[in-house]
Amino acid sequence: MMTATQFISLPVAQVIGGNKRYPGVVALEDVSFTLKKGEVRALLGKNGAGKSTLIRLLTGSEKPDSGEIWLDEIRLEGDEATLTRRAAELGVRAVYQELSLVEGLTVAENLCLGHWPQRNGMIDYQQMKDEASQSLMALGVEVDPLQLVSSLSPAQKQLVEIARVMKGQPKVVILDEPTSSLASAEVELVINAVKKMSALGVAVVYVSHRMEEIRRIASCATIMRDGRVAGDVVLESTSTREIVSLMLGRDHIESDPIVSLNCPQDAVLEVRELRQAPKLNNISFTLHRGEVLGIAGLLGAGRSELLKALLGLEEAETGEIVVNGESIKRPDYQGMLRRGIGYTPENRKEAGIIPWLGVDENTVITHHRKVSVRGVLQWPAIRRLTEQVMQRMTVKAASSTTPIGTLSGGNQQKVVIGRWVYAASQILLLDEPTRGVDIEAKQQIYRIVRELAAEGKSVVFISSEVEELPLVCDRILLLQHGTFTQEFRSPVSVDALMSAILSVH
Repeated sequence: MMTATQFISLPVAQVIGGNKRYPGVVALEDVSFTLKKGEVRALLGKNGAGKSTLIRLLTGSEKPDSGEIWLDEIRLEGDEATLTRRAAELGVRAVYQELSLVEGLTVAENLCLGHWPQRNGMIDYQQMKDEASQSLMALGVEVDPLQLVSSLSPAQKQLVEIARVMKGQPKVVILDEPTSSLASAEVELVINAVKKMSALGVAVVYVSHRMEEIRRIASCATIMRDGRVAGDVVLESTSTREIVSLMLGRDHIESDPIVSLNCPQDAVLEVRELRQAPKLNNISFTLHRGEVLGIAGLLGAGRSELLKALLGLEEAETGEIVVNGESIKRPDYQGMLRRGIGYTPENRKEAGIIPWLGVDENTVITHHRKVSVRGVLQWPAIRRLTEQVMQRMTVKAASSTTPIGTLSGGNQQKVVIGRWVYAASQILLLDEPTRGVDIEAKQQIYRIVRELAAEGKSVVFISSEVEELPLVCDRILLLQHGTFTQEFRSPVSVDALMSAILSVH
């Protein structure tokens, strides 16, 4: 078998001067990217850097406004309706974070989905099993082809997805955060599969923020920033700090981190040795009155799971939660709300709003008793209190009855936070509160959070945008491998925080 180094000089994919714009957004600007046969190339960059758009150009799901895409010396061109099929014919495959397996089918049926082996006009199940076994063995995956996908572990499902794209001898495989939902012990299985793909001559684009595994399987990296290629580096000779500098540039210096003037006050929330396998292990921390506590970590580190465990939305195996001196061993959601805890979920559209209801109903939904008399809602009170929240949160809407689904993302998010201000919650757990909102709305949310802290409310602030945590948090805890590994106190350097997140401790 040839080795990856024997393939390395042969280009299999190129983007030359790629440009892509959306209304009001420059997604890619003059991007050039080359991928060689058998290489594993990491694609790095913070959220919004242009990684996903570049991937869509390679897979044909987006057409560049200008520039050229070449796959194995053939230019990818045509109308948008046929580009994806053409890219697939030329050997490009992608595995995204959201797996596309059919849970109710077997592994073999998933691997052959849409390309059933037939005999005498009927599906040949023996051939299907044999083909699936060969695909799995090629990647070293030990899974029974006749096993239902629903019974597999997350790592096994990820490997089956990778094995499926390997059918048909692809030339380029794009893996988008393939280990983000896996525990540390399961990551090794994916790494081994990627190494086998490379040894077979398949070029791999590996999108991840986990520098340890990137350095183990990738020889080089393309780093993107603000829709452009900030640099192509050889990983062996490039430090993590240099990579961070390329990812961030110097623009973030324009926004200075806060310098906290808060002195630690009474503890309002204490978490002691909380465990929820496989994501959380021995989690302990204290939140003080008037404090904004940031939680940093990679995608899949367990940040959202932590908040859900605190609220009783997911059951922890062991641990103790203390709210204002009251010990709670088995929290439940309604009970935690009554204790003055508010929560904004990570996915606002699916879990944070009822889009066809008005701003008013979305605001008071957390505390109906405050606006009802003997079970009857008092609409004048609802209107008055909602308008107060809208003014406080700078929500832009035609009226308090405007359906919330018609508002911008930023205004929706401010209503979601505002409902807990209306409910007089003293502890706010905010999961990705600025996701999908514009720059102006982000700045407004930062201001609102700091104002709430100044009033004595306490906030846990989770964000995947590392550079915003120092702008709003008094302290930042780093969640890695299921536990908190480092603490940062304001003012916090974005470079130092990003380096710690990408490094392994």
